[in-house]
Amino acid sequence: MLPRDISQLIFNNLVYSNRLSDDSIEAFRDCALHDMWTGEYNGVKDNWMDVFSSQGSSLLSVYIFGSKVTDFGFSLLRNCPNLQALSFDSCDRISEQRIKQVSGFSNLTYLSFRKCVSVTAEAMEALSSLDKLVKLDFKRCPQIHGGFVHLQGIASLKELQIVCLYITDYGVSYLRGLNKLVVLNIEGSHVTTSCLDTLSELPSLQSLNLNRCCLRDDGCEKFSELSELKVLNLGFNHITDECLGHLKGLTKLEGLDFDSCRITDDGLAHLSGLAKLEDLNLKFTLVTDDGLKMLSGLTCLKSLNLDVRQITDSGLAFLTGLTSLTHLDLFGAHITDSGTKYLTYFRNLQSLDLCGGTLTDAGVENIKDLSSLMFLNLSQNRNLTDKTLELLSGLKLLVYLNVSNSCITNDGLKYLKPLKNLHTLDLEYCNVTPSEIKKLQDNVLLNLVRYMPN
Repeated sequence: MLPRDISQLIFNNLVYSNRLSDDSIEAFRDCALHDMWTGEYNGVKDNWMDVFSSQGSSLLSVYIFGSKVTDFGFSLLRNCPNLQALSFDSCDRISEQRIKQVSGFSNLTYLSFRKCVSVTAEAMEALSSLDKLVKLDFKRCPQIHGGFVHLQGIASLKELQIVCLYITDYGVSYLRGLNKLVVLNIEGSHVTTSCLDTLSELPSLQSLNLNRCCLRDDGCEKFSELSELKVLNLGFNHITDECLGHLKGLTKLEGLDFDSCRITDDGLAHLSGLAKLEDLNLKFTLVTDDGLKMLSGLTCLKSLNLDVRQITDSGLAFLTGLTSLTHLDLFGAHITDSGTKYLTYFRNLQSLDLCGGTLTDAGVENIKDLSSLMFLNLSQNRNLTDKTLELLSGLKLLVYLNVSNSCITNDGLKYLKPLKNLHTLDLEYCNVTPSEIKKLQDNVLLNLVRYMPN
C-alpha cells in the first residue's frame, strides 16, 4: 500500500542492516519494485525468488551473491521480461541448462555469473541473442574455454571481464569487430603478446588488464597502437624495460601496473612523458632510488606503490613535488625516521603504508599532521610505543589503523578515543588484550567493527 519508492527504501535498508528474513521478505510481494539487490546477503533462496518474480514487469535488476537459489528459483524470473541487469555471482546450484535461458531476457544490458562452474562454452551460446548487452562479467568461470566465439556480433558490448586460465590468443581473436569495447579484463589467461594483433584493432579500448598472462618483450611493439588506452595492467609478466619503450607514446595513460615485473631505473625513463599518469604500481620491481628521479615530473600522480626493498630515504627526496598523492605504499621500503620528513610534502595523503621495520615514535611526528589520512599501516615497526598512538590521536578521519608487531600496550589505548570513525584496528602481537579493546568498542569507538586481537 506504500508508494513504490518508499517500499524500495525499506527493502534496501533491511538488506544493509542484515535484517531481511523469510517473514519480512513476504511483505514485499507484488510491490512492483525495480531493484532486488541483496549483495552478499546469505539468506536468499528459492522462496525469496518467488517474491522477487512477483514484481513482474516492473523488476529491472536482480543482484545476488553466493545464495542457495536453485534452477527452480532462477526459472521464476521468466515472469520479469523487462530485466536489464542480472547478477548471480558464486551461485553454484544453477545449472548450465538454466543459464542458457538468459537468452529470453532480451533487454539485458548487464550480466554477471562470477565464479560459476556451470558457465560453459555451450552455455555462452545464449549470449549471442543479447544484442543490448553492454557489460559481461564471467570472472573465474573455469569452463568457458571456446565460448568467446559466441561474443561475435554483440556490437553493443563495452565491458568484458573474463579471468580464466584457458583463454588463448585464438580465443581473443573472436573479439574482432567489438568496436565499442572499452574495458577488457583477461587476467590470468594463457595469452601471449600475439593477442595484441587482435586488441590493436579495437578502436575504443581504454582499459586493458593482462596481469598474470604469458607476455614477454617480443611483440610488445603492438602496444604503441593502443592509442586510446587509459589503464594498462601488466603485472606478473616476463617483461622488461624493453616493453616500456613501446608505451612512451601512449600519452592518455592514467594507470599503469608493473607489479613483480623486471623493470629497472632505465625503464622508468620511458614514463617521464606520461603527463596524465595518476596511478603507478612498481611493487616488487628492480627500481632503486635513482630511478625515482624519472617520476619527479609526473605531478598528476595520485597513487604510487613503492613496495620495493631498494627504496630508501634518498628516493623519497625526489618525490616531494608530487603533491597530488593521495595513496602511497612504502610497505617494504627502507624508510627511517629521517626520511619521514619528506612525507610532510604530501598533505593530501589518504592512505599510507610504512612497514619497513625501522620507524620509531620520532618518525611518527612527521605523520601526525597528515590530517587527510584514512588508512594507515605502520605494522612491523617493533620500536613503536604508546607514544605513537598519542601522536596519531589527532587524525580524526582514520578508518583503518594497523600498528601490529609493536610495543604498544593497554595503557596506550586511551589515545584512540578521539578516532570516532575507526572501523578496523589491528594491534596483533602487541601488549594489548582483547578485553580492553572490547571496552573501547562498546563505550567509545562505536563504529569499530573489526579488531585484532579479538
